[in-house]
Amino acid sequence: MLARTLKYLLGSTGQSGFGSSSTANEVTTAAASATDLRSLTAIITGATSGIGLETASVLVAHGVRLILAGRNRDVAEESRLHLASSYPDCEIIVFHLDLGSLSSVRSFVSQFLALGLPLNLLINNAGRFVYEQAVSEDGIELTFATNYLGERI
Repeated sequence: MLARTLKYLLGSTGQSGFGSSSTANEVTTAAASATDLRSLTAIITGATSGIGLETASVLVAHGVRLILAGRNRDVAEESRLHLASSYPDCEIIVFHLDLGSLSSVRSFVSQFLALGLPLNLLINNAGRFVYEQAVSEDGIELTFATNYLGERI
């Protein structure tokens, strides 16, 4: 088991044909060759920067409909505009979602369900680490509320 793990970490591929050095684009391109991704809907939390934004970019490049869920709606809208400038035919819907707020999570779910779209991919990328003691509006420690409870409602 340890030898297999070390090989994987050094770039050897697993049963899927992908390894630790595989990129999101490589995986998505392979999936696109097997199925039409344009009929899929993906929700990505934390898609306004870093890994989440890169994942969003790869998915919309392959025609996946994207629900961009962000804690800061203005920043999420900027991310949507950035993606749309590269992929003008993409469909991106921005919703406010603060995973640290149970009412925000419930509101997001209601808004998404009202669209009547399938949910094919859920990428829980959002996270938060608060250095000082902080509680959510629900009275729950904020890091725990955001990183654990919010995605499980």
